[in-house]
Amino acid sequence: MLTALLFVGPALSAEHRILMLNYGKDGSMVFEPGFLKAELGDTITFVPENSSHYVQSYAVPDGATPWKSKLDQPFTVTVDKEGVFLYYCPPHLMMSMIGVVQVGTAINLEAVTEKSAKLRSKIVMKNERLDNYLSRIVK
Repeated sequence: MLTALLFVGPALSAEHRILMLNYGKDGSMVFEPGFLKAELGDTITFVPENSSHYVQSYAVPDGATPWKSKLDQPFTVTVDKEGVFLYYCPPHLMMSMIGVVQVGTAINLEAVTEKSAKLRSKIVMKNERLDNYLSRIVK
């Protein structure tokens, strides 16, 4: 029975796509969706739908490996740590091209909130986008 459960876990993991867009539902220079609730073991593929985008993690849970993709290339990450992941597109950070993924319980919310305060000084437009995404985190 235990062996069967070991094989069921990976089969239950989901695959998510986050688009990197010049224009989307939340305005210009966005990840869509900008907030994602995922589970341990899920994979997330960041897809550049327009040119000049890439994704870089900014805050990750303890023990999680930070990531940075290549320009204009799809990038896949498997979330294997519980907590909140805050990421952005470096060329478009000043335009608030940011996103948040919550995996399970937001055990690192305090650390992400502190780091996001430092990130705000680099955002020139649409500061409310960060607050909006962070407000969706389930504590």
